[in-house]
Amino acid sequence: MKKIVIIGYGPAGATAALYLKRYGLEPLVIGKDLGALEGYNDVVENYYGHPQPIVGSKLIQAGVDQIKNFGIEVITDSVISLKQGETGFVISTTKQTFESETVLLATGKTRQTLNIPGFKKFRGKGISLCATCDGYFYRRKKLAIVGCGLYMQHELEYLNRVSQDVTVFTHGNELQCDVENPVITDKIIGFKGDEKISHLVTEKGEYPIDGVFIALGVPSSIDFASQLGVIVEGNNITVDEKYQTNIEGLFAAGDIIGGKLQIAKAVHDGMMVADTIYTYLKNK
Repeated sequence: MKKIVIIGYGPAGATAALYLKRYGLEPLVIGKDLGALEGYNDVVENYYGHPQPIVGSKLIQAGVDQIKNFGIEVITDSVISLKQGETGFVISTTKQTFESETVLLATGKTRQTLNIPGFKKFRGKGISLCATCDGYFYRRKKLAIVGCGLYMQHELEYLNRVSQDVTVFTHGNELQCDVENPVITDKIIGFKGDEKISHLVTEKGEYPIDGVFIALGVPSSIDFASQLGVIVEGNNITVDEKYQTNIEGLFAAGDIIGGKLQIAKAVHDGMMVADTIYTYLKNK
């Protein structure tokens, strides 16, 4: 059982890890990429301590290297599930599972959606980004799930419990996991319907559908929060003055809680949330 698992090793997550380590704790940090600055080739010119502009992704990578050099355990992997356990939380990646007394969500706001006709129109009207949140409302309906990897497989397991008619659409990508459901590999070109979605359209055909669940890439902090019943407002996770969500032991920091989407603000959040997590664990 870990004391603290941090999901995301951007500025907020890495800073929190550094402070928690200095407090004598042994945080585990799990990240899959450099967040919003992955592949970011423009430069950062407004961050303290850098007299010359620095490429954003290099700045974030330096933060990851820093916490590794400080002796902090860092795993590069995708977290695909976060659930409450009997004494804390259960965090599952594509390769392993961990239990922890507390969790810090610090993955930022990056996520994959679909930039195709009808997606925005039917978001919330037949298109959902969370199977475990909304799947119950589509019991015994004709469903589609869009994705090709382990995150999709995880969401599909839930949908298969509420419907016997679920088709996987890979949106032109190669299927990366084993499924027993029907699979359509054609690229999706649109969604159709009147007040609610009624059809999913690919390059080769049109499919009648009652609901579509998007499970591209890996889940974001918003996905995890929604699955656990965390209060989310305006695409931001709601936290109190101690950076704790409405779920005891679950904290959030950085871009995901709103405010200025700046590296300096994320670093401040990481420092402050480390204080509150340390105090929380000490008083348990």
